[in-house]
Amino acid sequence: MALPGFKVVTLTDAAANRVKDIIGKADRPIVGVRVGVKNGGCAGMSYTMEYAESVNPLDEVVEDKGVTVLIDPKAVLFLLGTEMDFQTSKMSSQFVFNNPNQTSACGCGESVAITPATPPALQSAG
Repeated sequence: MALPGFKVVTLTDAAANRVKDIIGKADRPIVGVRVGVKNGGCAGMSYTMEYAESVNPLDEVVEDKGVTVLIDPKAVLFLLGTEMDFQTSKMSSQFVFNNPNQTSACGCGESVAITPATPPALQSAG
C-alpha cells in the first residue's frame, strides 16, 4: 500500500528498544506490535497499540532497527511519515508519535486531530 522503499513509520532507538522489551516480556509469542488509530477523545482520534501474534494480509509491515511494527491498513494514510519515539519523564513513560499529519491535540494529550496524507504517487495522478 505504501510507496516502494518508503517506511510509513520510522522508530527512534528508544522506541525500538522499548518494542524489543515488549516482545521479550510478552506472555505469549508475538511477531511485533500493531499500531493504528481509532475515533475517540476530545480531539477526534487516538493512537492504538496492541500485541500482534501474526501478520494480517493487509497490514503494512515496517521493519526498523531490528523490530517489526505492523500498521493497521486503515491507519496508513494517517501515519505516513510518522516517527515513533519512546519518552520517559518523572511523571510517565510512553510512546510518542511525531506525526506530520497531526493538525492539533487535546490538552490532556490523549487524543489528536489527524488529516490523512496524500502520497506523492496519488498527487501526481490527479
